[in-house]
Amino acid sequence: MTDDAFPLTRRFLQGRSRDALDARERGVLEGLIQRVERFTEPVTILERGAVLDQSTILIEGTVARVIHEGGRRHIVALHVPGDFVDLHAYALKRLDHDVVSIGTVQVGYAPHAAIDDVLATEPNLARMLWYSTLLDAAMHREWIMKLEHLSADGRLAHLIAELWQRLSFVDLAGESGFALPLTQQELADACGTTSIHMNRTVRKLREAGVVDISRGQVTVIDREELARIGAFDPAYLYGQGPLKLT
Repeated sequence: MTDDAFPLTRRFLQGRSRDALDARERGVLEGLIQRVERFTEPVTILERGAVLDQSTILIEGTVARVIHEGGRRHIVALHVPGDFVDLHAYALKRLDHDVVSIGTVQVGYAPHAAIDDVLATEPNLARMLWYSTLLDAAMHREWIMKLEHLSADGRLAHLIAELWQRLSFVDLAGESGFALPLTQQELADACGTTSIHMNRTVRKLREAGVVDISRGQVTVIDREELARIGAFDPAYLYGQGPLKLT
C-alpha cells in the first residue's frame, strides 16, 4: 500500500522515521484525523490559553507559532506539511502561544480521546508521535542557539537552509529552492529583527550571489555559502547524518 492511501497524514515524518510505521499503523494514524479545515485568509487557528481537546496536523501550507510581547510579534517556530503543530497540547491542554496561518493552509484535527486509544493500544505509533514532538524541541534548541550567536544575515541564511531541508523531506522543494509565502515582516519576526533590517539583509544575500527571495519564491544560488553563513548542519533534523535513526 502506497502513502497515497493516506492523503491527510502521508507527510508525517516523511524523510525521517516514517518507515518505522507499517501500513496498518499508517492507517491508524490516518484514522485519527476526524475533521479537516481549510483557510485562505490569515487566521489564528489556535489561540493562546484556549482549552484544547484535539491536536492539529498541517496538511498543506505554512503555519507559525507566535508569541506577542512588548508590542511585537515573535515567530518562534514555522511548520511545514506533515507536522503536528500542537501535539504537545495533548498533555498541556493550553498553549502558551498562538498558532496562525500564513497563506492558504489545510489542517486536520485529531481528538485527544482518539490519541488516548493510540497510547493504550499502539505503542510503536505512540512512540512516533512522541518522537515528532521531540523533533520540535530539537529545532527550538537550534533556533535559540542561532538567534544568540548569528547576525541577521546568518539567521536568515539558517532559516532558509532549514526550511529547504524540511520541505525536501516532504517533496515540496526543488533542486534550487522552494515556495515561501512569508513576507519580509514575517521573516523579520522569525529572525528577531526589524522589517527595515530584514530588507537590507535580503538585499545583501542577493547581491552576494547566495540566495534570492522574491515574489513568494526562494532561489538558492550558492548552497554551500548559504550553509556557511547560516552555520547550518542538518543533523538536528534527524534526516541524514549521525543522528538519523536506523
